[in-house]
Amino acid sequence: MIETLISSKTRVKLLLKFFLNSSTRAYLRGLEEEFGESTNAIRLELNKLEGAGMVSSDVQGNKKYFTANVKHPLFSDLNSIIRKYVGIDTIIENVISQLGEVERVYLTGEFAKGNDSNMIDLELVGTVNTNYLTGLIEKAEPLIKRKIRYVIYSTEEFKALKQSKNVHEKLLIWSR
Repeated sequence: MIETLISSKTRVKLLLKFFLNSSTRAYLRGLEEEFGESTNAIRLELNKLEGAGMVSSDVQGNKKYFTANVKHPLFSDLNSIIRKYVGIDTIIENVISQLGEVERVYLTGEFAKGNDSNMIDLELVGTVNTNYLTGLIEKAEPLIKRKIRYVIYSTEEFKALKQSKNVHEKLLIWSR
């Protein structure tokens, strides 16, 4: 749906990255590693978003960090659109603390690629209360009209997976 309005998949990823969690800070090389795209494509989109005032930046050392500009007049609207697009805002914001010792949550699958899908794929890293998570998913799916699929990794499993070559596209949406 959103990819029809915004033709750049890189821009969709950046909007998801910065507007799902407004406290997210990222720098160019980190985004390159996370998105698996060229720094040039990411830099062009960041420059456009910064020029429009939607993201702001600050330099620390030799790194330029970007964040969502929460003072932009359209911030709350964009934030709302992105959250509705993804459909998992309630799960992430309201209940993650009750799930256990969650370190990170990644959006994977088609949404991470910037495509619409009836399936939301999540990767959770840490110790998770699966009974509680299953109950939440059963309640959330009818509300968001999408299926939710998840995988849980311990910190060690996740580190090993990152080092393997079988890494798929993912978008960090929450981090402790």
